[in-house]
Amino acid sequence: MSLDEAQGAAVRPADAADTENPVPAPAAAADRPGPEARPGGWAALRPLLLRLHFYAGLLIAPLLFLAAATGLLYAGSWQAEKILYADELTVDRVGEAAVPLSTQVAAARHAEPEGKVVAVWPAPDAEATTRVIMEAPGLAEGETRTVFVDPYTAQVDGTLTTNGDALPLRAWLSEFHASLQLGKFGRNYSELAASWLWVVALGGAALWIGRRRTRKARLFLPDRKATGRRRTLSWHGSIGLWAALGLVALSATGLTWSKYAGENIGQLQDRLGGATPSVSASLTPGQAAGGDEHAGHGMTEDMEMPPAPPAADIGIDRAVAAAREAGATEWLQVTLPAKGQGYVVKEKDREFPVHLDTVAVDPADGRVMDVLRFSDYPLLAKLTRFGIDLHMGQTFGLANQIALAALALAVMLLVFWGYRMWWLRRPTKDRVLAAGRAQPRGAWRKLPVTLLLPLAAATAAVGWFVPLLGLSLVAFLAVDMLLGALAGRRAKAGAGAAG
Repeated sequence: MSLDEAQGAAVRPADAADTENPVPAPAAAADRPGPEARPGGWAALRPLLLRLHFYAGLLIAPLLFLAAATGLLYAGSWQAEKILYADELTVDRVGEAAVPLSTQVAAARHAEPEGKVVAVWPAPDAEATTRVIMEAPGLAEGETRTVFVDPYTAQVDGTLTTNGDALPLRAWLSEFHASLQLGKFGRNYSELAASWLWVVALGGAALWIGRRRTRKARLFLPDRKATGRRRTLSWHGSIGLWAALGLVALSATGLTWSKYAGENIGQLQDRLGGATPSVSASLTPGQAAGGDEHAGHGMTEDMEMPPAPPAADIGIDRAVAAAREAGATEWLQVTLPAKGQGYVVKEKDREFPVHLDTVAVDPADGRVMDVLRFSDYPLLAKLTRFGIDLHMGQTFGLANQIALAALALAVMLLVFWGYRMWWLRRPTKDRVLAAGRAQPRGAWRKLPVTLLLPLAAATAAVGWFVPLLGLSLVAFLAVDMLLGALAGRRAKAGAGAAG
């Protein structure tokens, strides 16, 4: 990705000495194209891509830098919370056998009498504690109260306010990465950054690959012998090329849970039959009562079903045992029965190979009502699950988190190098505050119709599907047209004064 590319190849005469992208000699008069001739293919598209990459890099880069910096902090939060919350997450001593889950839940209720238990996460390994998830008064939306219980002694090791599986540090950093802690409005920043990230990454990769060079190795490796602007360009381009695929993946997965583009992605996924399925845990009136399944026989359609009597509950221990027999064994998450619902026992081991099967258990008799295997998910649903977990650093554990940190650092360096090249290309003769110039206006007018029409249609479709990308692009064009009109007026005024 080369921000310097977008500042025009003819800004400084010194560029003629660039052996990797030499400036061609002027054509002879007989060989020069007529006024109607237009370049085709890459030669026609490159100036437009240069200008787009320049302005996208210049104006969106601060948002990309913020997203990368906060993402770097989030990538490190997985390991940080293991250290910071070691007392809550691990037991003091591994015992011979765990006490029943019901006993552990009772200990948590005693520690937090005002809380309502909604879920239990049994200890996933011998050294881990059990998490008892509670709803409690005074919590913000999405927050729960988690009590950590020693599975061997039923001793409470601590209580924390959590959000999903995220402990306080990671929960705060997650929201900081998503919205800069500015609420719903702040989420527009991350969606805007994700909307442009793939454009900047692919455009920059195309510009870097399209440069003429004498040595192919410089496509992938920085030129350490270069100096000044060319050295910065070499690092910017080669590192950007290596990171391009990962940045496109981050952009795509980040957009899946954004507000505007995320809704469009979800609707498209549903239409293609890739919606994420869910287990059926609903109880019929007869099942809710724990009675005969034919108890409603003989009632007419206009008669109302009498309220179901209180259901019997086999308890969490028998429900988990039934789910284990049905195949749910790895890192369980048990959702307690709500009104008209049974136990839902779900695997939540997202490290590859994943274990994400779900089992619904009837609280009246322990009967398995439904089983949902991850292998039965539609392909698009599987890809969505893998993509989100890769984005969050879960699929490959520590290796995944290191890769995310490397991508975040790459983005921050690319932004720094881009602005440095922009500064190095500035006019310095008058010693005034100035900046590097962009590719001249009007590049789109030089596109052949066979390329212009498909490009315009594709841009309109992408702009509609990714709304913040489309709106910001329209804003860029409007400002650019306004600046062009002002420049034209100044030029005419200057010519009139000279005449």
